[in-house]
Amino acid sequence: MQRVSAVLGSALFFLVAPCVLAGLIPWSMTRWEFRPAFFGLEGARSVGVLLILVGLPGLVDSFARFALQGLGTPAPVAPTKNLVVTGLYRHVRNPIYLAVVAIILGQAMLFGDWRLVLLGALFWLAFHLFVVAYEEPTLRRTLIQSTRHIARTSAAGFRGWSPGEHRSLVGDSPQSNSRANLVSATRFALLVDRSRREQNLL
Repeated sequence: MQRVSAVLGSALFFLVAPCVLAGLIPWSMTRWEFRPAFFGLEGARSVGVLLILVGLPGLVDSFARFALQGLGTPAPVAPTKNLVVTGLYRHVRNPIYLAVVAIILGQAMLFGDWRLVLLGALFWLAFHLFVVAYEEPTLRRTLIQSTRHIARTSAAGFRGWSPGEHRSLVGDSPQSNSRANLVSATRFALLVDRSRREQNLL
């Protein structure tokens, strides 16, 4: 039931957010009408098509992983239950944002419309500010609280990991060395998940 809710919620958010940001808004600005190619180079249109073809599968794949693996949605009001670290998330932190911007810039190059270049830049700035002001602090608090709870309730720590190493990673205060704490807490959460899977196989 939880997975069904996650799939339905992610599908709804997909229609509300990416489809509007990367589809409806660009269409309302351009009506998808071709203008002269950027700098008179028709090859720029091929680059635009490539950006769209790369962005769309990445966008759909990321949403699917949020629903099927994370058991949640990309929406802040319905976050995932599990940390998603597969697919594009193994390589970049925010593939959904990158995909949306890539699709918008791809349309800009395909249709030769500089207004979409500006739109893509504005969305990139908005995504960056949202990550810095909301996502990073929220993720940091969640992971640090989670790892500290695990450290308190675990008997002797996990295989290959001592409580002293955990304290050195997360620090004594969530405010101290915040970016390092975020990375360290993420590493510890991944180790916890791996250790639990290994123990289940024994």
